Amino acid sequence: MATITQRVNKKGDISFRIKVSCGYTFDNKQIIKCMTYKPDKGMTKTQAKKEAQKQAVLFEEQCQNGNASKRKIKFSELANEYLSFLEFTKTQKTSSIERLKSCKERTYKALGNLDIDKVTYRQVQNFILSLAQKGQNKRTGQGLSTKSQKHYLTFISDVMNYGIKNEIITHNPCKGITLVKTEPQEKDIYSLEELKSILAKINEKATLDYRLFFSLLSCMGLRRGEAMGLEYKDFDFNNGTVFIQRTSNYRNSSTGIYTSTPKTKSSCRVLAVPEFIIDLVKELQEEQKEQSMKCGDLWVDSDRLFITWNGTPMHPNTPYTWLERFCSEQNLPFKGLHSFRHFFATQAIINGTDIATVSSVLGHSQTSTTLNIYTHAVKQANVKAINVVADLINS
Repeated sequence: MATITQRVNKKGDISFRIKVSCGYTFDNKQIIKCMTYKPDKGMTKTQAKKEAQKQAVLFEEQCQNGNASKRKIKFSELANEYLSFLEFTKTQKTSSIERLKSCKERTYKALGNLDIDKVTYRQVQNFILSLAQKGQNKRTGQGLSTKSQKHYLTFISDVMNYGIKNEIITHNPCKGITLVKTEPQEKDIYSLEELKSILAKINEKATLDYRLFFSLLSCMGLRRGEAMGLEYKDFDFNNGTVFIQRTSNYRNSSTGIYTSTPKTKSSCRVLAVPEFIIDLVKELQEEQKEQSMKCGDLWVDSDRLFITWNGTPMHPNTPYTWLERFCSEQNLPFKGLHSFRHFFATQAIINGTDIATVSSVLGHSQTSTTLNIYTHAVKQANVKAINVVADLINS
């Protein structure tokens, strides 16, 4: 029901404030829509009250039909509300929300000040095209990749769909938007000789935690976040397995270090663990028990394998900066952390492991993903298989 409040200003003019409740927001705040009705001069008090009641009924109908919610609202305003909605309802992973947030700066600069109902297909398409222009990628000086363009388009489209659900707009201008295809960058992968040299130096000079970390990446193909999220309870020492079920991540100073789930459902997986890695895990656990005794009340029992001096989770970027410095000091090639995962997959395929198994170990949701990423390794495996059979026949 609408509520009507009569007002009289200093001049004696009468007006009526009409309020209508339009439900509640996602965080349980009541949505109130208001309007002011000013009677025409010459109306009696009784006529003015009757007309105010009529206007209240009409206004309430408008609110119920969603017309009152179609106020002027900027894209950035609705986008911020949508992100708050995601954080409150936890309907998406933290990592997914953080990725959407990372799209805010460029998107708001292009579309933020536009009324949400005025954003057009052409404006969205031009924005996506601009992302592919040279200079957009601050690291390489090139345009953003097709994958990055898709992240921005997803952000805009999600905000638009949120507006449709809330009856603020009636259509999504993102449908049919074309992404600019970019040439995939050739992956810089460690050769077998390079990786052996790096691991040999790490085993010789590094602390136990780094020896274990890089063994997990190179021998089991784990992602950085998956390795950083490992806890001792994830290991089954009797059966020699580990359950990959969480990741440790870092987005920015405001978010800090946070725990999330792996990339896809298939990424939650049980893997066999080489015996020497099991031994390293046990050794590290004993070493950290001694450290906890020294720290006393300062110790934080996180159960994580990779920690700081007092038991809190290690910063996810620390292994990268450590390896970069280590390779520079030891005159070794540095190709980042993901190259260890690429090495594992490449060597597994070249040496005869079937694609389905490699895909399962890596935690890919589809074997086609593995095929697309490791086409080079598949070609080498095909050549190797053909030559093996040919040699058998010829011999």
